[in-house]
Amino acid sequence: MASRVEIINQGGFRSDGRRQFELRNIEIDLSQQGQADGSASVSHGLTQVIVSVFGPREAKIRSHTFHDRANLNVEVSVAAFSTGDRRKRSRGDKRLLEFAATVKSTFEPVVQTNLYPRSQIDIFIHVMQQDGGLLQAGINATTLALMNAGIPMVDFVCAITSGVHSTSPLLDLTTLEENDVPNMTLAMMPKTQKISLVTMETRLHVDRFSEIVKLATQAGLAIHREMKVAIIGRAKVLTESLESGNRQSGSGMEVEEKYE
Repeated sequence: MASRVEIINQGGFRSDGRRQFELRNIEIDLSQQGQADGSASVSHGLTQVIVSVFGPREAKIRSHTFHDRANLNVEVSVAAFSTGDRRKRSRGDKRLLEFAATVKSTFEPVVQTNLYPRSQIDIFIHVMQQDGGLLQAGINATTLALMNAGIPMVDFVCAITSGVHSTSPLLDLTTLEENDVPNMTLAMMPKTQKISLVTMETRLHVDRFSEIVKLATQAGLAIHREMKVAIIGRAKVLTESLESGNRQSGSGMEVEEKYE
């Protein structure tokens, strides 16, 4: 079936000016959001997701309490202005519940929940803008928010969307591309390069699958470098703030001693 839109032009460029394997700009903000223990805002191109993490803390519902580990509670909300589709999605919307369940299952083997028995870690994902790669943005932002909250994890989780147009593999898809080509989202752990998630809502030919997985894994490593820089930068800011506070506290004590 012929494509409805021109995904790649004769010059080899996509609709937003990128090459086949080129990723969109990634913007990461790890500054504190409200009362959250950790938060992260991640943008892949025009797709933006904000994640807030609370906990570990006591579970409000007894059935959500496990004696040997913490329970991960994931909730997803979508801003009405995030897409051209103005249909309001409630928290009980099937697609949002599937999104939350996918994030939960991706992070349960990665977060060291055994360190926090009988507790709950709440992950709130807020979708601010949508233009493809929503699940990848949600997973990447969740990784950073959990780390920002100081919750132990065995590794980063880095996600990327990929697809195939005719015989041409593509990385980091926009909505236009997702609607027109077979695609999947892959999440990987860069330390071991193990894959923690592969999800597809469209058919992808088996001959193309291994090639796409290899390309997506390489893209995940590139995203990991950006995420690692952001985490190290955030750690430096917090360390400098702590050292500055200690110096001020120390100078205050010296003043008190001087006037005693």
